[in-house]
Amino acid sequence: MRFIVFLASLFFLSGCADSHQLMRTVNSSVKLERSASVYIAVPRDGQYGQTMYQGSGVNTSQIILLEFLKYIASVQTGFDYQTYKEAFTYAKDKKYNYLVFPTILEWEDRATEWSGIPDKASIKIAIISTETGKTIDSAIIKGKSGLATFGGDHPQDLLPKPVEEYVGTLY
Repeated sequence: MRFIVFLASLFFLSGCADSHQLMRTVNSSVKLERSASVYIAVPRDGQYGQTMYQGSGVNTSQIILLEFLKYIASVQTGFDYQTYKEAFTYAKDKKYNYLVFPTILEWEDRATEWSGIPDKASIKIAIISTETGKTIDSAIIKGKSGLATFGGDHPQDLLPKPVEEYVGTLY
């Protein structure tokens, strides 16, 4: 009987856990200098079907900003969505060393506790040298909520831990 209770508890707790995945898309061991300056673009807001998630782009850039601030002092984000060309031109003109260009690939905010469908968020982060215009590193970050969220989780809650892990590899 204890074994059954143990297995049931284990199953329930595993449903509570969020999961994340960090996939490097450029096989790079690049290390950024702590004295470098970084401009973080705001990605286009996430969308699932016809649902637009207003503010998800700004939320994403703020999560990335908080992680870069742990390593460097000269970092800024945009205020609104910019195309790659606009963001690169701005970063280069303002003499930033690197452009961080995030893209929201997937953004699903579900009523998980009722539907059993988890929240999901996936972003791509590209690090571009403003001197050369080349992508020096990039990664795809995926997060998925557990099934027992108790109503408080959102897609942006799935990003801080894997973004922290990724940015930590850059320094």
